[in-house]
Amino acid sequence: MVTRLAISGWMNALSHSLRGLLLAAACAAGAAWAQVPPNAGEVARYSGLHAAAHGGNVARIEAALKAGEDVNRRDSYGRSALHIATFARKPDAVKALIKSGAKTDLLENDKYDAVTIAAVADDEATLRVLLANGASARLTTSRYDGTALIAAAHLGHDGVVKQLIAAGAPLDHVNNLHWTALIESIVLGNGGPRHVETLRALVKAGANLQLADRSRNTPLALARARGYGAMVKILLDAGAT
Repeated sequence: MVTRLAISGWMNALSHSLRGLLLAAACAAGAAWAQVPPNAGEVARYSGLHAAAHGGNVARIEAALKAGEDVNRRDSYGRSALHIATFARKPDAVKALIKSGAKTDLLENDKYDAVTIAAVADDEATLRVLLANGASARLTTSRYDGTALIAAAHLGHDGVVKQLIAAGAPLDHVNNLHWTALIESIVLGNGGPRHVETLRALVKAGANLQLADRSRNTPLALARARGYGAMVKILLDAGAT
C-alpha cells in the first residue's frame, strides 16, 4: 500500500529533479548571451586605443598610449582595450596592452575578465598569452560567481581546462548555482569526448569527487542519472561514491 509519506517523498524528489533540469536548461541557453562582445555599431564608433585593440594593430596601440590614452579606459559596456582585444582574438595586441600596464583583473559589465572571455571562446592561443603575462586563473567572474574554469568545463573546452588547471585555477570553487567545474562538466555537458576529457582532467588534477549539488547529488550520481558511462567509469576508477 502506498503511504501518503511515500507519495510526498516521490513528489519532493520529482520537484528537485525538475528544478535541476530547468536550471540546467536555463544556464545552457544563457551561455550564448552571457558574454557580450562589441557589436558592429560599437566597433564602428571605436577610435584610438579601442579601435587599435579590436584590429590587433600593435603599432597603433603603442601610438595611442604614447599620445596619452588611458590603457584601462572603458567603453559604454565596461570593456577595456584588453577585453576588446581578447574578444577579437588578437593575442599580440593582448600582450602589448599588458606590457603597457593594462589591468588583467578588470571585469566588464557582465563581470567577465579577459581570461574568462578567452576560456568561453575556446581561444587557447589568447589564453596562453594572458596567463604567460600575469593574468590570473583564480578570479571570481560572471553573474554566477563562477570562474574561468567552471565556464570552460561547462562548455567542454578541454584544452582550455588543462591550461587553467596548470595556471592554478581553483578546482573546487562553488558558484551561486551550487555547482563546481566537475559538476558543470556533467550537468551542462553532453557526455561527448570533450566533456569526458574535461572531467578526466579535473579528476586527475584532484578535484573533489564528493562535493554535491544543492540537492545533494554527487558527481557520480549525476553522471549515472544521465547515462554518461565514460564519466561514470572515470569517477568510479578514482574512488567516487
